[in-house]
Amino acid sequence: MRYDYIFSGFGLSGMMILHKMMAADLHLNKSILIIEPEDKSENDKTWSFWEKNQGNWDFLLSKSWDEAYFLGDGIKTNCMKNGYRYKSIASDLFYKTIFKKIEGCKGIVWKKEKTLFFQEQNDTVIVKTNEATYEGATLFNSFYNRNEIINNAKYPLLQQHFVGWFVKSKTPFFKENTATFMDFTIDQQGNTRFLYVLPFSSTEALVEYTLFSPELLTQTEYEEGIQDYLKKIGLHEYSITATEQGNIPMTVYPFWKKNSKRVLNIGTAGGWTKASTGYTFRNSDKLSEKVVDLLREKSFDFTNFKVFNRFTFYDKLLVRVLFDNNELGKSIFSSMFSKVSPDKIFRFLDEESSLQDELQVILSCPKLPFIKALFKS
Repeated sequence: MRYDYIFSGFGLSGMMILHKMMAADLHLNKSILIIEPEDKSENDKTWSFWEKNQGNWDFLLSKSWDEAYFLGDGIKTNCMKNGYRYKSIASDLFYKTIFKKIEGCKGIVWKKEKTLFFQEQNDTVIVKTNEATYEGATLFNSFYNRNEIINNAKYPLLQQHFVGWFVKSKTPFFKENTATFMDFTIDQQGNTRFLYVLPFSSTEALVEYTLFSPELLTQTEYEEGIQDYLKKIGLHEYSITATEQGNIPMTVYPFWKKNSKRVLNIGTAGGWTKASTGYTFRNSDKLSEKVVDLLREKSFDFTNFKVFNRFTFYDKLLVRVLFDNNELGKSIFSSMFSKVSPDKIFRFLDEESSLQDELQVILSCPKLPFIKALFKS
């Protein structure tokens, strides 16, 4: 059987694409194959993002915050102004919502298999798994070879890696409408390190110890970082109700150059993760919309779906600076959030800014490291 659409891997980006395809009735009279070995039933991650006003996914929010602070030495800035809110979605609710929508659709088939490789041949894409071989007219691919981006001199790999604890205090402790967006007041230890606190009630919060750095830590180091921080803010009696951890590649490696007429690389495999922040949710939301707009056309070609632009260039410089001098993260982010209005920074990071906004953000950063990175690039 030849499928109209094949999803190789079914994570955030794939689910968003299929959800929007179904909302636009693009799945009707089509055969769709999902190849994904995992059940996607656990609450394995928390997606958090800033957004102005109402958003497409507000109906799934676990929580949103009117205030979210950037903290540095002598700096306390509320980043949620001019209509912005910080929002959070639990992955298990997201998964359940998507699954409920696709269950019962006769044209959608799920194979709990692992993709080994795929190949485009004329008007067909061949996908080989550990169990079988499938053919499709269009492939959305979520897998990539991590070895391609490790030790790549031209496109250095910075990593956003973290461990988070969902903690519950015995008595009210947290301000449930106030989040900590980035707290750089902790010991940096030669890296770019910050804490992230999202209160879901006065007694419950997600506390994450996060780094932007080339190298990972031991599990104990992350956990000790959280313990020290909780002591620092005065929380001594608490229980850990759940944990999460992750490692998000921050690189401008041009994954998108592998896109073709019938194959679109999506998610991290397509360069959908914002290299300078590690944020993926908002990018995936916007790019999945672009995918669906293309699919509405009778003839489409994914070859130029994503290209190198000025924002990719900005990201490339920041990644290079933090890769070569990882201890500079605190001073860079502190300079930005103390000199520039947060809404301008968010527009800049969302790639929706004017050149005037971009110039203001760029000039707020330490100059010499970026000049050196420019010549290296």
